[in-house]
This record gives sequence, structure tokens and C-alpha cells, in this order.
Amino acid sequence: MRKHIERLHYISHEFAPLSQVEQILQVCQAGAKWVQYRSLKKSEAAIREDIAEIANICDDWGTTLIVTDHIHLKGELDIQGFHIDDPGVSIGAMRKSLGDEFILGASATNLKQVIQHAQDGADYIGLGPFKPSITKPNTFELLTVEDYNSILQDLKAVNLEVPILAVGGIQLSDVAELFNTGIHGIAISASIYNAPSIESSYSDFYKAILDVT
Repeated sequence: MRKHIERLHYISHEFAPLSQVEQILQVCQAGAKWVQYRSLKKSEAAIREDIAEIANICDDWGTTLIVTDHIHLKGELDIQGFHIDDPGVSIGAMRKSLGDEFILGASATNLKQVIQHAQDGADYIGLGPFKPSITKPNTFELLTVEDYNSILQDLKAVNLEVPILAVGGIQLSDVAELFNTGIHGIAISASIYNAPSIESSYSDFYKAILDVT
């Protein structure tokens, strides 16, 4: 059975002005129903402490909590799913480890990876980068609006359906043209946590999506 995937994903950042717990609290207060906790540098103990507190917040607000990588935490904390950041990781192996209970997201940078991840059991795919990102620097080639449109058309041609989220440096002004390609959603980090008001910025993105979907 296909799992519900929200259209707006907020990804917390460990080096933002506010703590990840505070970031997620504020987007939940703004109405967020899907958040992703991503930590690349914190200790295992710090990650567990963060997630335990964030899980309680998400439970209070009815928000889905996704954790980047760290699938060894399945069943230990109140986590609904995991996102695998490395496009080269076998999603089939991750799905086998997690079973069908958990949501499983994957990262991809091109059509070949999207097809492979979808066939291997990913529930959604973060496809990018669209623009350079200060939260996740990488050397992958940037994708244009035309690239997203082409990839989505190619997926239709092979009768493969999987929710695609645009990722990477997305600004509020990009929302309309990205959704016009047919993508399912977007994942945002810096454009929200660096805003003067996290709650207002989240609400602005949410409203922009409603206007074009």
C-alpha cells in the first residue's frame, strides 16, 4: 500500500542559529506535518537525545518524523521513517532491513538512480540538487526545471510512479515553476531556518504550494 507523503518537507540543520529541537518545534507550530531530522556531526548520544525530544513534539502536533540515515534506531524511538542521504546506497537492502512498516526515502541525482530506488522500494525520492545548498554541499550537477520535467516524463513513459521531491537551495520564488513540472513536493532547510521568522517562512512556503496544487 502506498504511504502518504506530504508535499512540504522541512529538514532540520545542526548548525543553524536555533537548535534542531527548536527549529522543529517552530515549524510544527506553523502547521508542519512532516519533518526530517538530519545530523552529520553529532555524537550518537546527542542524536538520541535530540530525537527523543523531537519525537515528543511531533507526537503532540501529529507530525511525521523522518530521520536521515541511522536506521539502527528503528523501533527504539518514535520514528516513522528514514531517509537515506547517499544516492549510491542500495535502497533494496535498506527496505529489507526496515520492512514495510517504516517510510523509506532515498536521494537521487539522475533518472537512473530514481528508477533504481523506486524499483527497490523507496516510498519517495528527493531529487536534486536544484541549486547550491549551504546545508548539504556537494559536487553533483545542478538540475534545471527542464531536467525535472524530462525525468518526470520519462517515469511516465515506463509506467513508474513514485513521489518526487525537488531538493537543494529552493527559494520561495522557485515553488510555482517547480510544481508546474509535476513534482510531488519540495524539501526545504536553509530558506526556512535562516528566515527572520521560521513560522512565517514555513507558512509562506505552504501557502505557495497550495496556490499551485
